Amino acid sequence: MTSKVLDYTRELIARRSLTPDDAGCQGWLAEKLAKLGFSIEAINSGDVVNLWARRGNSAPLLCFAGHTDVVPTGPLEQWTSDPFVPTEREGQLYGRGAADMKGSIAAFLAAVEDYLAAHPDHSGSIAWLITSDEEGPAVDGTVKVVEHLAARNELIDCCIVGEPTCVSQFGDMMKNGRRGSLHGRLRVNGIQAHIAYPLLGKNPIHLVAPAIAELAATGWDEGNEYFPPTTWQISNMHSGTGAMNVIPGHADIAFNFRFSTASTVSSLQQRVCDILDKHGLNYDLDWELGAKPFLTPRGGLVDALSASIQEVTGISPQLSTTGGTSDGRFIADIAREVVEFGPINASIHKIDENVGVEELQQLARVYRGVLARVLD
Repeated sequence: MTSKVLDYTRELIARRSLTPDDAGCQGWLAEKLAKLGFSIEAINSGDVVNLWARRGNSAPLLCFAGHTDVVPTGPLEQWTSDPFVPTEREGQLYGRGAADMKGSIAAFLAAVEDYLAAHPDHSGSIAWLITSDEEGPAVDGTVKVVEHLAARNELIDCCIVGEPTCVSQFGDMMKNGRRGSLHGRLRVNGIQAHIAYPLLGKNPIHLVAPAIAELAATGWDEGNEYFPPTTWQISNMHSGTGAMNVIPGHADIAFNFRFSTASTVSSLQQRVCDILDKHGLNYDLDWELGAKPFLTPRGGLVDALSASIQEVTGISPQLSTTGGTSDGRFIADIAREVVEFGPINASIHKIDENVGVEELQQLARVYRGVLARVLD
């Protein structure tokens, strides 16, 4: 198993799968899974290819989820070696996607092969959900597979997303949830006028300033055992014509909530509107839900993964919900439990992205341990 995971990672890195181009990664994977008795289903959308593979029809269903697409390389001349020629140096394997997340897919495969060799008649079911749209807009990838599965009431009991989660040492962190992301686009309306005649105008910047101060100072919630408190931040603000002698007619503000399960979308929206109304503003406000929060509490999959990590590494992993969003936000709609665990994330999206060779071998053993704990 441990030698296979390195070979598989090399095979995947060598494919130039810049999002949303899969570059044949899923075809290669599907061929191997078909030989293991998985039924293979392509659920493609637009330029994105998605793979759903399943072996077995009984519960529980344990799913491995991830993506084959990678981010652009950046300046090639800054790489020590070609980003699509997997290169091993001083115990590290270099290449775009090594840590995010072709190494995890390779470890999934090595673990599944080893488990099935020992348990060809295992209980429960094993599935794969793989997309080529995680690093892109994420509108034709995992979300489409989830919609397809939901339409036929095919639900997942346990899902492991192979995102790189470790911080400084392999095994030190796993994600058992993620915060939600709620965007707001606010336009505060004023009256444009000559700046020398302020009585003839209404300056929207002046009008909205007290509301901004209150929004920034508001405590939206206190978080909970798993999540930090919800935060509100302005990302962009624009007003004015560019002239120095004109009171602007409106001010545009873009802001974002990163919110926990301690708040709801509707409660945050209502509280924002209450503050804006309190300050007597004339405004237009549009909302966009980027991601709903999800959480898998201790017990079940969290305990199984934690035990496997500790068995392999000797480390008790920290539970965390920090960071940005992941495709777990979509999978949580049809999965009872979703957790994320993968390699050290220090080099992801950077020049000279890399993963430890020993780390890959340990990762395969961790996933193998979860299979045994969930299905045996």
